[in-house]
Amino acid sequence: MNARGRTLRLATRGSDLALRQAASVKSTLEDRRHAVELVEVETTGDQIRDELIHRLGKTGAFVRSLDQKVMDGELDGAIHSMKDMPTEQPDDLVVAGVPERAAAEDVLLTPDGTGLADLPEGATVGTSSLRRQAQLLAERPDLDVQPLRGNVDTRIEKLLAPGLQAEHERRIDHAEGEGGFDSSEEDALEFDQETENWFNELSEIERRAMERDIDTEYDAIVLARAGLERAGLLHHVEHESLPKSTFVPAPGQGALAVTALDGDTAESIRETIDHPPARVATSVERIVLDELGGGCVAPIGVNAVLQGAVVHTTVRVLSRDGSEEVSAGRDLPVESHPRAARELAAELRERGAADLIEQARREEPDDAKREE
Repeated sequence: MNARGRTLRLATRGSDLALRQAASVKSTLEDRRHAVELVEVETTGDQIRDELIHRLGKTGAFVRSLDQKVMDGELDGAIHSMKDMPTEQPDDLVVAGVPERAAAEDVLLTPDGTGLADLPEGATVGTSSLRRQAQLLAERPDLDVQPLRGNVDTRIEKLLAPGLQAEHERRIDHAEGEGGFDSSEEDALEFDQETENWFNELSEIERRAMERDIDTEYDAIVLARAGLERAGLLHHVEHESLPKSTFVPAPGQGALAVTALDGDTAESIRETIDHPPARVATSVERIVLDELGGGCVAPIGVNAVLQGAVVHTTVRVLSRDGSEEVSAGRDLPVESHPRAARELAAELRERGAADLIEQARREEPDDAKREE
């Protein structure tokens, strides 16, 4: 039966961000006369909550459980964040659709709007990404980069919690005449609201942060702009966009992908939602990553943008501490972009990227060789 003649059942993770992403795909398909049902599937990455992203399984901790439902014939397709997808795919499974891509860059989030250059020496920055860790240390070797795990909103709560809780305590102490405050006009202006009113004006995410136990006090965290925008959270915290030329995004960052078995359903999805510039750019990124190898253990950033007849491609391969790197920026011809991407990766390997990847592999414990 033609895909438009029945309901497409598409797998998605159950996190808030994943559901928002899936809803956007569903809406696009429905706008073009497809009936769609979203089916939540728990993944290995969702089950193992205390591990860093890059230790969750080199076969794709957030992907394989969804795709297995498709390969078993239980569902018609699966919706993924493309950066979570392994470059190796089962032969009968294809990327049926790549919708228009969201912003690919990373952003630095802070409680008070401090930029990366102005963070105090030794500031604590949270990220679960080997790539972001290396790029941060390459820019600021003095930083203390610490693990950060959780959904997007959880990570923001962890950033905001120390400051909000300290502010709350100061207000309580001031109201009770404790904490060494005097009755100067400056102090009175500092607390120009009743504590209850101050609390009532907090956003929902700030209120949740108030209730969170604090393990690590982060001065800043780094997240993908696309996830923050899709979750509607970017306006809740001060942020600075990090330049893609130095903070080169992960391959596929900001892009979604719908996988399906090769056939009529995949072709119908492709005709409906595929965005050719996004497909070309992400194909280049994934080919470079696949040819380089080591995406599970090494800090590798690849970003491509279609610009007329060329695909402008930036690649940065670093050591884990950010002290060494091999990088390149290149305009690849769009008509032969797969071959050109493979040639670029081969050149980088010869220039030392292979050595950095092997070094990173040696530094990773045997039981933790996992993808970012």
